[in-house]
Amino acid sequence: MQDEEVLAEFRSSKALLEGHFLLSSGRHSAHYLQCARVLMDPDRASRLAVALAGKLPRDLRKQIAKVISPAMGGVIIGHEMGRALGVEAMFVERPTGTFELRRGFALEPGDKVLMVEDVVTTGLSSKEAIKAIEEAGGEVIAAAALVDRSAGSVDLGVPFYPLIALNFPTYAPDELPPELAGSEAVKPGSRAK
Repeated sequence: MQDEEVLAEFRSSKALLEGHFLLSSGRHSAHYLQCARVLMDPDRASRLAVALAGKLPRDLRKQIAKVISPAMGGVIIGHEMGRALGVEAMFVERPTGTFELRRGFALEPGDKVLMVEDVVTTGLSSKEAIKAIEEAGGEVIAAAALVDRSAGSVDLGVPFYPLIALNFPTYAPDELPPELAGSEAVKPGSRAK
């Protein structure tokens, strides 16, 4: 899937939003990718996961025993990646503020894991998810995401494979350009803070 085809999937599902947004990272942006909208169509979610799985090197795909994603945003794409790779998919969640496996999910010591996100901006959630997976006994051998918003700057400590890189500018609260400074930010994501 080429970048324009990926963007067409986001546009046709009204998942590419414009306005003033407060991202989970705490940064502000004039663009927001509502991955829940692009993934709400099972056929589209499957197509995107197959395309993302195709970005992984063949020898890496063969090593993956489990796919784990952070809740909430990564659950659907993580599940679809599990289907595309033919492995089980699980998720980590934050019941008390720190990611952990729950709901009977467990890893065998040394299970090779692909950590899958919907969108990576600063990489903070991804790094927290990777830490939780490793603490549960897994070995994260790579990370993947539908979208890399980091402008290529994110370092997750493992090879990272995004389906598409979108470099919409983001701003610290004290760096807002005039077109954003005059409006209140909307927080459409799943994290309250």
